[in-house]
Amino acid sequence: QVQLVESGGGLAQTGGSLRLSCAASGFTFSTYAMSWARQVPGKGLEWVSGIFNDGINTYYAKSVEGRFTISRDNAKNTLYLQMNNLKPEDTGLYLCAKEVASRGPLQRYDHWGQGTQVTVSS
Repeated sequence: QVQLVESGGGLAQTGGSLRLSCAASGFTFSTYAMSWARQVPGKGLEWVSGIFNDGINTYYAKSVEGRFTISRDNAKNTLYLQMNNLKPEDTGLYLCAKEVASRGPLQRYDHWGQGTQVTVSS
């Protein structure tokens, strides 16, 4: 079955960096687009970034554009999110999501990981 396991979260200071990873199994990773989203209590789910199956086309929410970089290694079945210049409003549970197609439109998910917590102190 599809499994998505996130790691790399933790506590960071404002202006700091973290790198999230998502190990995927149970499906042909290179076939599907992938996304990162974050869940903040009281604010719901926010899509953060997505990447097409070939790793070339990447997309970002305006709130993170220029600070976050999504990437993937199809040989290792792993999705990444490099987060730089972190802000307190980046605090949340970051989830890796499998998209239903290889390319866009994004934000059509059919599987989620359990998430990894990111906390940014001011």
